[in-house]
Amino acid sequence: MIKQIFVNRVNELSTLKQAYNSDRAEFIIIYGRRRVGKTELIKKSIENRDALYFFVEEALEADNLSSFKSKVAQLLGNPLIEKAQLSWEEVFDEVMKKEDAIIIFDEFPNLIKENKAIMSKFQKIWDEKLCNTKIKLMMCGSSISMMENYLLGYKSPLYGRRTGQMFLQPLKFFHIKKFIDLPFEDIIRIYGITDGIPYYILEACYRLKNGEKLSEIFQPGKVLFEEAEVLIKYELRDPTRYYRILKAISLGYTKFGEITKYTEFNPSLISQYLDNLINLHIIEESFPVGEKKEKVRNRRYNFSDNYFSFYFRFVYPNKSELFEKGSISNLDYKYNLYLGFIFEKACREFLCERSGLLPFHANKMGRWWNKETEIDLVALDDETKQVLFTECKWKSLSEKLAIGVLNGLKEKSGCFEWNAGKRKEYFCVIAKKVENKGNIRKEGYMVFDLDDF
Repeated sequence: MIKQIFVNRVNELSTLKQAYNSDRAEFIIIYGRRRVGKTELIKKSIENRDALYFFVEEALEADNLSSFKSKVAQLLGNPLIEKAQLSWEEVFDEVMKKEDAIIIFDEFPNLIKENKAIMSKFQKIWDEKLCNTKIKLMMCGSSISMMENYLLGYKSPLYGRRTGQMFLQPLKFFHIKKFIDLPFEDIIRIYGITDGIPYYILEACYRLKNGEKLSEIFQPGKVLFEEAEVLIKYELRDPTRYYRILKAISLGYTKFGEITKYTEFNPSLISQYLDNLINLHIIEESFPVGEKKEKVRNRRYNFSDNYFSFYFRFVYPNKSELFEKGSISNLDYKYNLYLGFIFEKACREFLCERSGLLPFHANKMGRWWNKETEIDLVALDDETKQVLFTECKWKSLSEKLAIGVLNGLKEKSGCFEWNAGKRKEYFCVIAKKVENKGNIRKEGYMVFDLDDF
């Protein structure tokens, strides 16, 4: 059964509570991708508080000002404000009559789109009116590029004024269990499509509850069918070039040279586009963990967002088939292979989030590779020179197979040069299901499966 609850965000709520209760003016900026739960966080944070929440529509500035005046009139119990001809500055003169006002602009970038000079108006409002009060001003937005450029960037008129900022991250893998009570194998299948985006998780849970398969969530006409392209168009110009780069990465071309060869774009252009995608938290740049010097030739680009990863691997290249048949041929088999990478991400979170699992405190964790060898997860502590090597297998393992995996992992660990000959080593395997885990642990190995999750 789907649990319609507000999940996690404990630290974020605590931060906002401290700001609301402070004895000074606060200017807080909250941003993050669409559907990540910003509005729900804000509304949860102002429960039982006398706050003005204002959603900025994609409308003329005058229309938004008129709507804001109406909200202020309600807050102050003064209907004359709504009827008066007032500027933004004059409306905030009225706001200042309520010493502890909390004023929230949700989707503030819609005001910027209509009039970029609005930033200078709000600079004046903050500097000349609000900064010496106890009023709390919050601006929230889904356009990461606009929030970073127009509110957080050093060229912004409001630069240096904020007293707090929050980039709202997706939920963790384990949080999905709070939405729907399913075995962890099914939770990982949901995670592989939705990542930790609450709206996507709720959509997947609703479809499953009503008897649909996960693969049917991406049928034409359903909300997730074109969401990835909508998000890219919302943030970036020339989206078709970004689509090609993302398709290349989805096909396994993760090195810069491979992406250049596949797309046939100018390398300097690709470099710029990759930086933009990294800034939007769609992809991430990674290097082998534990290397002292990050070498360009070792750099790889991978999806940091499971939804985009699934979309550009399965949906974007198969749109014609989806329109024609409503499904993708042999998707279940292909998706199961894809889940190997997703399982690695879940395993990393499992090791990080569950206190006491690791025999030491790891200050670094990630994938490691060289020309010939790859290790799924390496966790290490530079101070104590301890290291854990982990293989993640999205399948069930007999005791014999698990021991074989661990022996292979030992052999591969010899290629990892970090503190060779001076380090203390541990070896671990994580799989869907492992037989006789107790026997393997008696041999000095760490072993986990989904039952341990």
